Amino acid sequence: MKKNVIYIHTHDSGKVLSPYGYDVPTPALQQFAEEATIFRQAYCVGPTCSPSRAGLLTGMYPHSNGMYGLSQRGFQLHDYNQHLVNFLKKQDYHTVLCGIQHEAGSYTDHKNGAKMIGYDQDITSDNAGLTEQELVKWDYKNANQVREWLQQTDKDKPFFLSYGMFATHRKFPEEAHEDYPEFDPKYVMPPYPMSDDKRIREDYTGYLNSATWANESFKVVIDALKEEGLYDNSIIILTTDHGLAFPFGKCTLYDTGIGVSLIMRVPGSNMIGEEVEGLVSQVDIFPTLCELLEIEKPSYLQGVSFAEMFKVMDHEVRDEIFAEINYHTSYEPARSIRTKRYKYIKYYDENYLKINRTNIDNSPTKTLFHENGLEEAVKPHEGLYDLMYDPGERNNLAGVERYNTILEEMRQKLHDHQVKTNDPILSGHFKIEEGWKVNRAETYNPSSKDPNDYLKAGE
Repeated sequence: MKKNVIYIHTHDSGKVLSPYGYDVPTPALQQFAEEATIFRQAYCVGPTCSPSRAGLLTGMYPHSNGMYGLSQRGFQLHDYNQHLVNFLKKQDYHTVLCGIQHEAGSYTDHKNGAKMIGYDQDITSDNAGLTEQELVKWDYKNANQVREWLQQTDKDKPFFLSYGMFATHRKFPEEAHEDYPEFDPKYVMPPYPMSDDKRIREDYTGYLNSATWANESFKVVIDALKEEGLYDNSIIILTTDHGLAFPFGKCTLYDTGIGVSLIMRVPGSNMIGEEVEGLVSQVDIFPTLCELLEIEKPSYLQGVSFAEMFKVMDHEVRDEIFAEINYHTSYEPARSIRTKRYKYIKYYDENYLKINRTNIDNSPTKTLFHENGLEEAVKPHEGLYDLMYDPGERNNLAGVERYNTILEEMRQKLHDHQVKTNDPILSGHFKIEEGWKVNRAETYNPSSKDPNDYLKAGE
């Protein structure tokens, strides 16, 4: 019998969860990690919501699949037939959406999103009337929708289920789930590279609140899978899209932006309860599923299968991973390559090497940075970082003579990847198309009501 595929995804969590050693109250995720395989070096292909998920679900980089920016801002896949949902439908899988998707239109408009992508069934609960801070309760309702669906579904027909959570996206809930005590900002520590500032600690408690809802929602789904006898016949993928929605996390090519949690349970795997240190990219998940399910993979896939990592300890499938930015709220074309030891980042808009402030979600922490010179902060045209000695990627070695050979090697490998995947940035800058909503680079507020803060078609 074919195995089911269950794709469970949080929003803006990076690796800041208890299975990765953070003091975050996610015990159900921790228990799952102990029954699954945890990937310590997993990365997304683009540290912004739609490009990241589109990369995972098409097995292609954003510059190849067409998801250059956010779907709610007008960006789309070139071909929705390349989506994993439609591929698995051709393999006689029943496809089901519950909750957030981020590959078509607004992520809260689940009905149109499910239809546009091609899901067989949408079991998402109604979210009308809920504020952003209340959408974690929608997650919990959706988890129970999944439970009810699992109780009623035909157990003999394989299915693909996407259960997407709003948590841990902003705006954060004011309160944790009822089973958790209130977090006192005096006793929390924001993750690196955020400073230990009272306002940041207070902001970070909101993330912790949201994480409790993610944990409890996840627990409902996992418990239901076990109760219905589906746990041991399902490949379960738990991941997120990119790093936290704090400055220098989300929408950056630092590890705090592209590093993601990835915990997978493959029934019968030799790696249950083990960790994997080898590099993997989310673009590799599609080909990996093809191999695990013994299905011939489509020709358009750009990732590599890491199925062997579930059989052999310390197996490696990659020497490097690639990630990119094109658009988030503003245009910020950038590319990166990361090996185990080094990271190289190149920014293509040499006319704007300040921080694209709209690409940082509005928050109390962003306000604090703004009050302390964010407008004057700059980024290098290109950066090289030695991740052994500089895991925070703050000491740029591009231009340091003894690293020239490594710099040239990283430049060349990135260029070769771009040529191989027909990266359009090699031919010049992107132009705004009708229907895209893009802030000007110098804008502060991504939700600005001033039309002058947005680019026009053709710019």
